Order: sequence, then C-alpha cells, then structure tokens
Amino acid sequence: MISIDAEPFPFELDLAATALVVIDMQRDFIEPGGFGAPRGNDVSGGAAIVPTVRRLLGGARTAGLTIIHTRECHRPDLSDCPPTKRDRGAPSLRIGDVGPLGRVLIAGEPGAEIVPELCPLDGEHVIDKPGKGAFHATGLGDLLAGKGITQLIFAGVTTEVCVQTTMREANDRGFECLLAEDATESYFPAFKQATLDMIRAQGAIVGWTATTPVIAAALTGGTVP
Repeated sequence: MISIDAEPFPFELDLAATALVVIDMQRDFIEPGGFGAPRGNDVSGGAAIVPTVRRLLGGARTAGLTIIHTRECHRPDLSDCPPTKRDRGAPSLRIGDVGPLGRVLIAGEPGAEIVPELCPLDGEHVIDKPGKGAFHATGLGDLLAGKGITQLIFAGVTTEVCVQTTMREANDRGFECLLAEDATESYFPAFKQATLDMIRAQGAIVGWTATTPVIAAALTGGTVP
C-alpha cells in the first residue's frame, strides 16, 4: 500500500487495484470552436491543465496502472442524444451541428478526439460515453470488475459536471476515489472549488483530493515524471 498525502486524510492506495480515469480531455471541450466556447465559456482553463494531466499520466504509466480515457460523444444519427440535452440553452453550435472542429460531440469527428498531448497509448482504454457519467450506457463497470479495480484516480473536465458525476457513480458502486485537484478544471472557478469541498466533506463522503505532484511522486517512488 502507498500512502498519499490527501484531503481530508491520507489515501491508502493499492497499485494493483488502481486505475487512472482521465475524463473528456477532448478538443470540443478545451479548444475554441467546439462545444464549450459557443456557450460563452472561457475554455483556456481546460487547455492550461493539459501539462498537469500529462504529468499525472506519466506517473500512472510509470507505475503500471490501468489507464482509462473517456470521451463524451454521440452517434452520428444522434439516437443516443436526448432532445432535451441537444436543445437546452441557446448556443451558436449545438450537439451535431457542423463547426470548426467538425460536428460537435459526434464520435469520429475531430472535435470529439482527445487532445494530441494526451493521446492514449496502445493498451490504454478509451470509453465513449453518451452522458455525463462514465458508467451510464458504457462498459466501464465490466472493464473495472474484470481487472479487479477497486480504487480510481480522476482527472479531466469539467470538475462539477462529468468528473463529479462519474466520481459519484463510482462512489455508489463501492470504489474509493481520489481526484487530482490541479488536473481538473471548470469553466467556472467557483464551481470547481465548491466541487472539491463537496467531494472531501464529511470524511471523504465522495472521495479524496490531492495535487498531481504528490500523487505522481507517490506512484513513482519519489521520482516525479
């Protein structure tokens, strides 16, 4: 077991039973012209954490962890996208519309791809999900069960939506969850802070949080990638 200096108290990590889950580090969410920016969001924060997420990935790869990347995207015919999701709000580009990065949040389009700096390596898993949570309508649960995974480290965007939703799904399924607080981001700084506070409140009611340097050093025996 490895003890990680986390909040609200140390997280005891079992390397053999741990996976890193990187949530939705896609071009549509962190580059202009995708899903986020047409809704009036400043996407620069998502782009700014790419080096930090890459550092966390490096530590996980060195430690031999199971690594899972998720992408929120839909079928080209939108059969897995509820109209209530597509039609909400008044953005200039909706899910399925054609924009600078191709059709917004559609599987196989350029915008739905993970940014090149975080490209999955051979042997790493990619889960396409139609919802905010990574367990909904995917094979993630079966994948984790098949590998004997009981602990999950999280990174990605956005903190209060897809990251938190997946952490809560995982928590309800009995997983112990640790969020790398500097490897996640929101379009709204106050939402990110509130989410961190909620996750670790009441004795880690949803999970723990720690910084990437601390996690990476623990994973690699003190050598930070």
